[in-house]
Amino acid sequence: MRDFPSCFGENGVQVADASSSSVSKSSQNVFTCLYKCKLFGQSCLVTITWGKNLMGQCLSVEIQDLLNRCLCKVDLKPSLFSKRKGSKCVEVKSCKIEMYWDISSASFGSGPEPLDGYYLAVVCKGEMVLLVGDLKKEALKKTNANPSLSNAKLISKREHIFGKRVFGTKAQFCDNGPVHGLTIECDTVGDNDPSLVIRVDSKTVMQVKRLRWKFRGNQTVLIDGVPVEVFWDVYNWLFGNTFGNAVFMFQTCLSAEKLWASQTFPDSSVPPWPLAQSFKESSLPGGLGFSFILYAWKNE
Repeated sequence: MRDFPSCFGENGVQVADASSSSVSKSSQNVFTCLYKCKLFGQSCLVTITWGKNLMGQCLSVEIQDLLNRCLCKVDLKPSLFSKRKGSKCVEVKSCKIEMYWDISSASFGSGPEPLDGYYLAVVCKGEMVLLVGDLKKEALKKTNANPSLSNAKLISKREHIFGKRVFGTKAQFCDNGPVHGLTIECDTVGDNDPSLVIRVDSKTVMQVKRLRWKFRGNQTVLIDGVPVEVFWDVYNWLFGNTFGNAVFMFQTCLSAEKLWASQTFPDSSVPPWPLAQSFKESSLPGGLGFSFILYAWKNE
């Protein structure tokens, strides 16, 4: 069986055991988005990972082809974020790839990723390959780049959320769709028969009873008229160690079940970040679509 970090590449997150709480705490301060873009006339994957440690904010941008081969990777450590804006240039296949960022006016929540007031841009041959953030006009002016004719598409996202009984975040399940409030509620303390409830904008869309017997599973719900397959694994909440987390995946294509079912998950691991080869199917009918992975950690 494949080990799970290899499925993620260098951005893999593996849940630590009780003897390694420092690793567990470190992996909690990570927010990752995966985009499908066009580079050199071919599809590629751009992974953006925001992180936070004792030294401050950090950022990693990795570009891979669809065979999961790394074309380049740029790590911006806290020291490079001292002025909170800047640029970096790398050369790939005799071409320059430029990265620009500005988080000098950004606002942050509890996580490591900026919420607004920022941009992150990837430019190649004068074309905007990827532009993230709400300061799009500022980014185009700074880079002097032409907008891409083939827009980048967000195909996967993962984040960490925290709580004691209720866990909340924001989620967008389709392109240009509304942003919803997503709430996961589960009380596993002092209850012989805990249940799991998932709500979207305070409306219950899924409930799982007899959770000790159904600690792993999947169910389809409708959100914005789109079928969303919900997978859950709450083994660590019920039977695992102190630093264990639950894992949830929201997948906007039912064929994700085939991907999930093809893997075997040990109790101490998280479901694999969808493999790069799978993203080649995302533009085809019945492809994998968008996936949203949540790691839910219980606060002591």
